[in-house]
Amino acid sequence: MLGVSRDADAKAIKDAFRKLALEYHPDRNKEPGAEERFKEIAAAYAVLSDPKKRSQYDSGGHAGVAGYSPEDLFGGIDFQDLFRGFDFGFDFGGGLFEPLFQRRRGPLRGANLEVDISIALEKVASGGEERVYYPRYAPCTRCGGHGTASGKPPRDCPSCGGTGKRVERQQKGNVSVQNITVCPACHGRGKVADEPCPQCRGRGEVEEIETLTVKIPVGVEDGMALRIAGRGMASPSPGGEPGDLYVVVRAQADPRFRREDADLVREETLALTDAVLGTTLDIPVLEGGTVATSVPAGTQPDTVLRLRGKGLPHFGGGRRGDLFLRIKVEVPEKLTREERALYEKLRAVGAQKPKGRSPG
Repeated sequence: MLGVSRDADAKAIKDAFRKLALEYHPDRNKEPGAEERFKEIAAAYAVLSDPKKRSQYDSGGHAGVAGYSPEDLFGGIDFQDLFRGFDFGFDFGGGLFEPLFQRRRGPLRGANLEVDISIALEKVASGGEERVYYPRYAPCTRCGGHGTASGKPPRDCPSCGGTGKRVERQQKGNVSVQNITVCPACHGRGKVADEPCPQCRGRGEVEEIETLTVKIPVGVEDGMALRIAGRGMASPSPGGEPGDLYVVVRAQADPRFRREDADLVREETLALTDAVLGTTLDIPVLEGGTVATSVPAGTQPDTVLRLRGKGLPHFGGGRRGDLFLRIKVEVPEKLTREERALYEKLRAVGAQKPKGRSPG
């Protein structure tokens, strides 16, 4: 699963896990199946990094470690420590692993939210901050999320005793039959409010427009999701934790360049004479201004020239990508009389060249 050899040491196992975890992290990879793949990678690391579990796996395969609960498997691993010192722009630590691998107790957690933002390529290159506006439901401040005019918890439904269910029993001979339906008095909630809160009308939550500032990491990849803990939907249960907000970052279309990961691509169309004789182009770059770029004589259509280090920074640090210039050659469709005469003369000169010999 981690792609390491059977005799790999602890460092090799840790390095392989970090690389794959970064690739499939659910805050970064929104492709179908990425989260399941991430769980499998973490489970493999939990087994291989523990000498006892590794020995059991070596001797019995998956069956050797099948008896471990998620708490037993991951309980002794400090995932936060594994990624300490890495600035990814989002939480890569223990907070993520709780919803993936542990059983939640207590009130239900609120739903996660997802919002898209688009940023200029310059912001991708420099990183920085971006304002995000999005609607979400938050606990009603007037009633504290209880949905009652008094602000106190609603009382148990007298019809169902707080279960939210109606149970009818019938005896048919020696067989006892139970028919369980939703309580019609409380509609399955198990609670009733004598007087609903006038602000939220008994819902316990109100819609608000949230505003927050998101940190954009340098070189953020297109489609990367930045996780903002606790800024999702409110819990449906009073006292429950809110969900998380996922800010999906996409690069805005730019008339100058097309983005390909950390590289930039630009098309330049040359006149036929410039392609034949060579020329110098002033190419715009993200840092501002232009860079003089030499196009050699005899450049063919679809030739690609590389400007090293003029692309975007790679996510996570390191070198920058490149700027690639794809050369198109414009063949004139209409010629003046003078131009036609010159092209005819050029064709005649070309016909006089010895065949099969280089011009030099």
